[in-house]
Amino acid sequence: MRVLVVEDARSLADVLVEGLRDQGMAVDVAYDGLEAAAKLDVNAYDVVVLDRDLPGIHGDTLCQMVVARDDRVMVLMLTAAAAPGDRVGGLVLGADDYLAKPFHFPELVLRIRALARRRPAAPARVLRAGGIELDPLRRTATRDGKQLDLSVKEFALLEALLDASPAFRSAEELLEQVWDEHADPFTNTVAVTIGRLRRKLGEPPAITTTPGVGYRVIEHPSDR
Repeated sequence: MRVLVVEDARSLADVLVEGLRDQGMAVDVAYDGLEAAAKLDVNAYDVVVLDRDLPGIHGDTLCQMVVARDDRVMVLMLTAAAAPGDRVGGLVLGADDYLAKPFHFPELVLRIRALARRRPAAPARVLRAGGIELDPLRRTATRDGKQLDLSVKEFALLEALLDASPAFRSAEELLEQVWDEHADPFTNTVAVTIGRLRRKLGEPPAITTTPGVGYRVIEHPSDR
């Protein structure tokens, strides 16, 4: 899941980015509306966490811009304006959810994940392929019924592969979806994490690699 946090209070924005990355999300940040609009033009996001009172382009205007896009991105307004009228106004603008500051961080995480599941063409709640079953909401993954002990990045990488199955995901696509805009496109991070994931998935091999194409989960007889 890729998230854009748009918040002009840098200390809060940085805390949110760090916390959401710890939850396995690929997170970018923009500190004003103009920067956010530029990032929305070049990156594909599942959810935008949007402060309403922004410099550059106001949050209300940015929300309308996001809603008007063809590749529908879910919007969670995160703002100090907490009166009922403010919440209604935000939803009228097209926001999909509205959370007032101060907020409880675990609630923010749950709301972001709920919005990602509601996004048009979002993947099924539980992903299955190759004898693997992954539940993004409960943060659990098993293979042939055996619980997998995965790191945050390993879980996110497996989720991206299962979401694409039976198609391939290129290293570039995985880098974009699982890491963030600061990831070095020439790094071997994807290959290293794939290697760790393969070892944890055990035998028989669950992930195949085709040079120049990418990675995919090997089909299981029950997938056919």
